[in-house]
Amino acid sequence: MASPHPLGLALPAVYADDDLTQRFVTGLDAMLAPVFNVLDCLEAYFDPALAPADFVDWLADWVGAELDGREPLEVRRRAVATAASLHRRRGTRHGLAEAVRLCFGVLPEITESGGAAWSAKPLGPFPGTPRAALHVSVRLRAPEPADAHRLHAVVAAARPAHLPFTAEVLTGAPLHSSVPEGN
Repeated sequence: MASPHPLGLALPAVYADDDLTQRFVTGLDAMLAPVFNVLDCLEAYFDPALAPADFVDWLADWVGAELDGREPLEVRRRAVATAASLHRRRGTRHGLAEAVRLCFGVLPEITESGGAAWSAKPLGPFPGTPRAALHVSVRLRAPEPADAHRLHAVVAAARPAHLPFTAEVLTGAPLHSSVPEGN
């Protein structure tokens, strides 16, 4: 690969005709050419749709995407691209559902204990159940043994921080095909 900025042309005139010096800097040009190539294309490295596969993995760590490293490249690219919006919705039902959908390709079944209500009368009943809880289940056609651990890790990262939770992987056809409306 030829360097776009050969060092031999930038040397003082005394070295311009020296064959040994010119051959030496040509070797340096070959070593520096990939550096110039990266610098010329630097903005593409930070675009998950264009970045090289190994750099997408580094970007995933950098933006905090919830990946285990075994996902196909397109899933990893999508996770990096959507990481900021998922972080904004972290701790909400919608954010949890979207994180699980990105990881498994299907929407989870989410059952939570909380609720919100308003009443003009004081001392009205509280919504939800008194014990805080969250249960997330995913139906997969052919679950793998590691899917339960993976679901547990995704839910632990995306759930509301104060809620204890359970997570399970079920066998069967997925029940939902789109993200539920809500938070």
